[in-house]
Amino acid sequence: MPSFRALPPSLLRQSARTRGDTPPDAKKIHVPVARAMVDCGVYCEGVRLPGKYTHAAALTKVRELEADGRDAFVWIGLHEPDEHQMQAVADVFCLHELAVEDAVHAHQRPKLERYDNTLFLVLKTVKYVEHESMANAREIVETGEIMIFVGPDFVVTVRHGEHGGLAGVRKRLEASPAALRLGPYSVMHAIADSIVDSYLDVTELIETDIDSMEEDIFSPLAETNIECIYLLKREVVELRRAVSPLTTDLQRISTDHDDLVNVEIRRYMRDVLDHAIKASDRIASFDDLLSSLVQAALGKVAMQQNVDMRKISAWVAIAAVPTAVAGIYGMNFDHMPELHWAWGYPAVLALMAAVCLLLHRTFRRNHWL
Repeated sequence: MPSFRALPPSLLRQSARTRGDTPPDAKKIHVPVARAMVDCGVYCEGVRLPGKYTHAAALTKVRELEADGRDAFVWIGLHEPDEHQMQAVADVFCLHELAVEDAVHAHQRPKLERYDNTLFLVLKTVKYVEHESMANAREIVETGEIMIFVGPDFVVTVRHGEHGGLAGVRKRLEASPAALRLGPYSVMHAIADSIVDSYLDVTELIETDIDSMEEDIFSPLAETNIECIYLLKREVVELRRAVSPLTTDLQRISTDHDDLVNVEIRRYMRDVLDHAIKASDRIASFDDLLSSLVQAALGKVAMQQNVDMRKISAWVAIAAVPTAVAGIYGMNFDHMPELHWAWGYPAVLALMAAVCLLLHRTFRRNHWL
């Protein structure tokens, strides 16, 4: 048999480039973490330190400050990182792989999980979509997600969606050193408080839409649009899925994990829990009210159909009189009443008109027309 000599690696790579294939040892190009990083701040005793840091350099700085006996933590904000970017951050902060997977793929229900000394909290963000009228609306509530990793000396937030930015929360916290002195869990409280407050704001705007829709349904002259009710009910169901599961997790934070969360933060979380329960109860009432509006709208449509059927029946009854008379006189018989009378034709027309007018007056009196 003929023997074949293996080509050197350089010729293999050159051959691969000629064919347009990817060389076996080609490295995949990864986008750096800085592309997904919105902000990275190091906080020491309630004050943000000046300068810009990478995620690794920030944690190194925090560990140096802690070695000197000072309280410090790092807060990193990421926006829709890919697997490589999230894994690079996870390797530095020792984040659990299951939580990292959830943070990358998103579409999670609100939940709270604990991995050793790290809490992983998933929150759904909501945004009210402005619209001129319900008839032209295609979406009323837009949702997103924020994942929060909280450890002894770090906070990593991962945001999915174009709304729900945390720049305002960070600015308010930096203006309140007393809150930042409580540690990284003060950041978790501030984010949860901001998101839950947005739930209340959205429910107030949705309540305005429901009031307007309720007024239209019970207005006798307004046209009933059941599709708008179904659209709003679908959005309320989506909002309920974002808010309702959160109450249980907030209650767990305020009562459990006392070895991680200090007493002051747990007190603040109970206040957030009260607001979340208020928002959840309001959304549940919206759901019940919209179900009632659907039944009312269907009843109004059925009533309108009955009115229309009565009008049609009345006009059919009126039209039946001249049709019956004309049908009788259209038969080919020689001996018929008034057939050869000179005034027979006008008399029959007058009789048909009189009967039709009498029926019309009767139906109008009975509110059929």
